Amino acid sequence: MDRLKGKVAFLTGAGAGIAKATARAFVRESARVALFEISRETGERAAREITEAGGEAIFVHTDVTDDASVAAAVARTIERFGRLDVVMNCAGGSLAQDINVHAMDLDAWHKTISLNLLHPFLCCRHGIPHLIAAGGGSIINFASHLGQIGSERPAYAAAKGGIVSFTKTLAALYAPQGIRANAIAPGSIRTERWLKRRGNDAAVDRSDPRYVERATMHANYPFSTGDPDDIAAVAVFLASDESRMLTGTTINADGGRSSYLKVGGHS
Repeated sequence: MDRLKGKVAFLTGAGAGIAKATARAFVRESARVALFEISRETGERAAREITEAGGEAIFVHTDVTDDASVAAAVARTIERFGRLDVVMNCAGGSLAQDINVHAMDLDAWHKTISLNLLHPFLCCRHGIPHLIAAGGGSIINFASHLGQIGSERPAYAAAKGGIVSFTKTLAALYAPQGIRANAIAPGSIRTERWLKRRGNDAAVDRSDPRYVERATMHANYPFSTGDPDDIAAVAVFLASDESRMLTGTTINADGGRSSYLKVGGHS
């Protein structure tokens, strides 16, 4: 259980969901972690749970869309742990206002791009110098299959498509410094937010066409809906030296969903 022994990581959005599960997984593999989170309640709770279980974690209140806030959070990480080896940019999400381009409010566009694309840029901007100082490291960004196909959510798709290109560019620019950059594109993951938005299957109207479509997809690709720990396992691999031959890559950890083409378009 020492695949990340000696490594220090910061993770954004680490108060819940995939990032929280990954922080726990990192600590189980002997890493020390800084949890960047805008919610004090969830961030403090996550850090407390990890430390009570014997791990080493700090919560750093961070607005990942604000340059000064990110700079201060990275500085706090270095102050506490003395180094940085892994940058994981997981915070993100879409808005209900992310609708057809001609009808979208500009504020919805700016908020979506800031959270999903500006945020990884800022974290890399302030994190990379410390990865270089450590002799190299791993950057893990979060993309989506919606950034690789057409989507009804244009701002989110544009941001996640940008992540794919940004990750490739990071890999090319910083390979000489021993830095690897990869992205994970999860499928449907049963996070707290996912369950709140969709409800448990037992509460869903099974005659709803959306449920029928999901059930059909699941029959073809039974792993198309996963749990946060499934993505955390991929992140541990990318953070570890086991993945030293991977850089510039986007891993579609979606149970095959991105490979499924239904009649009339992508799932």
